[in-house]
Amino acid sequence: MQLKIMPKKKHFSAGRVPLILFLCQMISALDVPLDSKLLGDLVQPPTITQQSPKDYIIDPRENIVIQCEAKGKPPPSFSWTRNGTHFDIDKDPLVTMKPGSGTLVINIMSEGKAETYEGVYQCTARNERGAAISNNIVVRPSRSPLWTKERLESIILHNGQSLVLPCRPPIGLPPAIIFWMDNSFQRLPQSERVSQGLNGDLYFSNVLPEDTREDYICYARFNHTQTIQQKQPISLKVISVDELNDTIAANLSDTEFYGAKPGKERPPTFLTPQGTESRKEELRGNVLSLECIAEGLPTPIIYWIKEDGTLPVNRTFYQNFKKTLQITQVSEADSGNYQCIAKNTLGAVHHTISVTVKAAPYWISAPQNLVLSPGENGTLICRANGNPKPRIGWLTNGVPVEIAPDDPSRKIDGDTIIFSNVQERSSAVYQCNASNEYGYLLANAFVNVLAEPPRILTSANILYQVIANRPALLDCAFFGSPLPTIEWFKGTKGSALHEDIYVLHDNGTLEIPVAQKDSTGTYTCVARNKLGMAKNEVHLEIKDPTRIIKQPEYAVVQRGSKVSFECKVKHDDTLIPTIMWLKDNGELPNDERFSVDKDHLVVTDVSDDDGGMYTCAANTTLDSVSASAVLRVVAPTPTPAPIYDVPNPPFDLELTNQLDKGVQLSWTPGDDNNSPITKFIIEYEDAMHEAGIWHHQTEVSGTQTTAQLTLSPYVNYSFRVMAENSIGRSVPSEASEQYLTKAAEPDQNPTAVEGLGTEPDNLVITWKPLNGFESNGPGLQYKVSWRQKDGDDEWTSVVVANVSKYIVSGTPTFVPYLIKVQALNDVGFAPEPAAVMGHSGEDLPMVAPGNVRVNVVNSTLAEVHWDPVPLKSVRGHLQGYRIYYWKAQSSSKRNRRHIEKKILTFQGNKTHGMLPGLQPYSHYVLNVRVVNGKGEGPASTDRGFHTPEGVPSAPSSLKIVNPTLDSLTLEWDPPSHPNGVLTEYTLRYQPINSTHELGPLVDLKIPANKTRWTLNHLNFSTRYKFYFYAQTSVGSGSQITEEAITTVDEGKLAGILPPDVGAGKAMASRQVDIATQGWFIGLMCAVALLILILLIVCFIRRNKGGKYPVKEKEDAHADPEIQPMKEDDGTFGEYRQ
Repeated sequence: MQLKIMPKKKHFSAGRVPLILFLCQMISALDVPLDSKLLGDLVQPPTITQQSPKDYIIDPRENIVIQCEAKGKPPPSFSWTRNGTHFDIDKDPLVTMKPGSGTLVINIMSEGKAETYEGVYQCTARNERGAAISNNIVVRPSRSPLWTKERLESIILHNGQSLVLPCRPPIGLPPAIIFWMDNSFQRLPQSERVSQGLNGDLYFSNVLPEDTREDYICYARFNHTQTIQQKQPISLKVISVDELNDTIAANLSDTEFYGAKPGKERPPTFLTPQGTESRKEELRGNVLSLECIAEGLPTPIIYWIKEDGTLPVNRTFYQNFKKTLQITQVSEADSGNYQCIAKNTLGAVHHTISVTVKAAPYWISAPQNLVLSPGENGTLICRANGNPKPRIGWLTNGVPVEIAPDDPSRKIDGDTIIFSNVQERSSAVYQCNASNEYGYLLANAFVNVLAEPPRILTSANILYQVIANRPALLDCAFFGSPLPTIEWFKGTKGSALHEDIYVLHDNGTLEIPVAQKDSTGTYTCVARNKLGMAKNEVHLEIKDPTRIIKQPEYAVVQRGSKVSFECKVKHDDTLIPTIMWLKDNGELPNDERFSVDKDHLVVTDVSDDDGGMYTCAANTTLDSVSASAVLRVVAPTPTPAPIYDVPNPPFDLELTNQLDKGVQLSWTPGDDNNSPITKFIIEYEDAMHEAGIWHHQTEVSGTQTTAQLTLSPYVNYSFRVMAENSIGRSVPSEASEQYLTKAAEPDQNPTAVEGLGTEPDNLVITWKPLNGFESNGPGLQYKVSWRQKDGDDEWTSVVVANVSKYIVSGTPTFVPYLIKVQALNDVGFAPEPAAVMGHSGEDLPMVAPGNVRVNVVNSTLAEVHWDPVPLKSVRGHLQGYRIYYWKAQSSSKRNRRHIEKKILTFQGNKTHGMLPGLQPYSHYVLNVRVVNGKGEGPASTDRGFHTPEGVPSAPSSLKIVNPTLDSLTLEWDPPSHPNGVLTEYTLRYQPINSTHELGPLVDLKIPANKTRWTLNHLNFSTRYKFYFYAQTSVGSGSQITEEAITTVDEGKLAGILPPDVGAGKAMASRQVDIATQGWFIGLMCAVALLILILLIVCFIRRNKGGKYPVKEKEDAHADPEIQPMKEDDGTFGEYRQ
């Protein structure tokens, strides 16, 4: 489908339908482009392209040239009037007209006088389509008359008197420029005391002896004739009071005295203007000049104020030591009372100047050329303003419309001419004249009735190259009558371009607001009207932007050292960048210490003058980027160790360039406390929505002191700035002034939009609401819309406020809906949101799964299969299937025990599942149910199954009782989980000798109905280890182990080890056998050693012949435990396990 892209539409109320029709006709009018190929064969009424100024002052020493140039097709002919009557140039041999032009040349160089040709001239350019006229050109020769002869008396004043030296230059054309000089053509010095007035007079607030001279000369320069006239010199002598008395007696007869009063100190009085009030009238757009010159001693100072107002800041200037106030581009708003104040130490004087600003006519809307097709409508509008209000008059082809031939397609309504159903004979040139007592405006505008098929004026196959993410403008200049419509296509397959991505301007230009890589290609412009069609192709290439990926960094270096700045640039492969380094935005110094090598700028032997900002600028034919860094040069002399700290906070925050969605923030950095500032952090507060809460806005480099901030609508912003260096972050600055941005429609819609039912007959629509910052304006509301996804229903909408949920009642159960939530406020709507899908409320499933089947895999695992239920019967989101199963009967004991039901859930639309962890040799029952978001459906029919036998668990306990010299009795409890029918028990045992070695293993089978067994014929005082387990027909279960010894005496010391369930251990435990205990062996060795020592002592005594008394013998046979025993810590040891 092809989509026509038309100029953006405007919306009007129904009450303005006539205006809509009127504007539509205006759109159909078209200016003829100034294209040589087009103008070469297009009929066009005359248009004045060049003419002499309205007030034309000529040099009487040169030929007179009065310009009049015009274009048209066919080329126009020219004629002139002078002082309102036809000027026949053929009858005056001194007047000629340039070929192909209307410009007059009057040859007064050979003969004739310029005064003869003074007058009012007007040019007319005419062809078959109409006549255009020029302004009334008033031709006057310039004049530079001489000063009249006059005798000037010498002036004698005493010190301190005031004085005015008159100039009174002759009246010339244009007026002369006045200045005062001496005989040597040196300008006389001027000051607050001595200055020249606007009328050319020289004013002295008070005279001093150094003012004495004999050559005060007023000069008048007439620029037009490049001549200077001079007045007779004026002599001035300033004397003291004593000298004055002598001079009066000698020169009274031929000397004139000037000045008001003796030269005493006095308050100011005005030399000009006179009195306390005066009036001034000025025309709009001119320079308003107000003057106040005062005399007094000491010299007065002049001040200016505007009563009931302020002086315009950017248009107010002071001249002549503030004695002249000038306001440029004066307008009616500058009317009012201006007061000048002259003040010295003795007083002040005031003068009020009442200013009235009048205005010659000026355009509000000048008439524009119309190109219409036969039968079309159009308008010419001529609107001007002035003071007084100008009169509007219309002419057609240079003739007042009142006496011009009647045209039925034309209707005049004041400042508007309305054309309807024009025909080719309606072509003409219309003149609008707006005039008042201060001047006039004259404008030509033609109506050209043409029938032309479309033409495209832009050259074919132009290649446009644009940087990515920037706008691309593809030209398609066109012409046609009626006005053609423009369409754009991309590619050879003719895919139409959509206006939501592209913008078509009225001149046919196609704008791609943000060009991307995929924008590359061939674009075709097609122009159509009812007379035909034309098209043109252009080509677009998108280039990667030039970027500085490594920027120069702030540097602090010592004087005499070297510094290097790095600047790495990444660019499009097809563009060649030019890298340039600048210092303080100017060229680098012409110094061999500065060298540029690839990506680096190196400065050696750094001096104080090298400090400043260095900028790396990369330029291609399409774009340019730059990055700057500051170099700070410090003295190399040792200084006390600096104190490093976080920066001081910035100050002097200022907001400028205030726009609807942007503002420029500037600040002054605080002291960096010897650690360079690396960045500034900008935060904002929204006083309207979240007063007292500061949010992060942006960060900028530590070298920047301004930031262009992007703002949101309807937010009362305040900003603060923090500086950060390597030590840390400063405290925040003082907050800036508040700035309230204008309200706008929301630019985003609520997020997290969901539609979920809480009941079977409702749909609950929820969303995350916009916060106050995102509302963009007052009156935030939400337009909630919904409709069934698979139906043909229209959207149903409600508008709600201050909620984040809306409940739709009476919906069918679990039906998909399309949902949209759009934000709006008092300004307008947010962009159209995308629809999301939700569902109305769920209900419990209606159908149970069928055909439930169980496949027993082994004694502990079973696999369950079932048929899925129909999706429609689920009545909600299918979450899966749930199996309830429980153990119903023990096959071995033939009794029933209630066991708690177990549940397994299988996600999704599965039709089978595994049941692990089953009890062997058991009877189980199960059923299956389908699950949705509301809950479970009905259960399937119970299905039972049996698990086969398995191996049993270990016997619950094993005890050894009644040990004797050669027998042991074993008692046990059956396994807690037999997992089948027990067939027998197996007992395995083996002896453990004193070195903990295991003896031969004996196997013994015991009937399954036994729980006690006695082993006879065992070895005396021997340790045995026992291994015991049960068996079913499937196999052997886990074993339990135990140890014991066969001795009654040592049996008191024997302990029963806790059972060791599992695999038996290879080594027996070291416990109970006293003959193998270390402490016992050590004790026996000590006793033997003691006896040996006593025998040796007795043997020695006997050999000496002595005899032991009975007392000694008793002492010698005392308790050995009280005898000192040497090395007992090495001989006897404690037995340890």
